[in-house]
Amino acid sequence: MIHAEGVAEVTDTTFDAEVLGAGLPVLVEFTADWCGPCRQLAPVLSAVAAEEADRIKVVQIDVDHNPGIAGRYAVLSMPMLMVFRDGEPVKSMVGARPKRRLLQDLEDVFAAP
Repeated sequence: MIHAEGVAEVTDTTFDAEVLGAGLPVLVEFTADWCGPCRQLAPVLSAVAAEEADRIKVVQIDVDHNPGIAGRYAVLSMPMLMVFRDGEPVKSMVGARPKRRLLQDLEDVFAAP
């Protein structure tokens, strides 16, 4: 799996506790080894994880090794970014994007109570 530095990896086993049970909103990247755009996104996720740690938790899940969670959320394209709040998916985005655009896409998540 393409590891973004400073971004935890979750699995089918740990997903519910790490994501659905988190106190902060959680940005989940659904990724795979063969995904080129996922490699482009790795440094962006690392930066967002470091800079916004007080506002959002960032994790990755490898869809090839964790088909249960990918199936549960009907993930068909990589990279798929989903934001979870209070155990529910509240936003999804497909494709790599520069950090500035990702932060713009997350503004409504940061603004919500």
